[in-house]
Amino acid sequence: MRPTIDMQVKQALKEIYLFITWGKFSNVYFNRSSSWLYNKFNGTDGNGGQGGFTEVEKEKFRAALIDFSEKIRKVAEEI
Repeated sequence: MRPTIDMQVKQALKEIYLFITWGKFSNVYFNRSSSWLYNKFNGTDGNGGQGGFTEVEKEKFRAALIDFSEKIRKVAEEI
């Protein structure tokens, strides 16, 4: 599938964007570098061309955010 520029992803993240270490997140959930994920956020392919998330990557990202949120909820409930 072709990557698409999706400003909706970046817009949806605006309230949590600065609270997460995206490098660690990218490594844990995608086994990729932080620059890979930042390029996805910015709609580039890392070589100056057009990029972004494919639909498959977007679904994986969605699942990763849900998993991460469940981990936060579990910690909060244990406090």
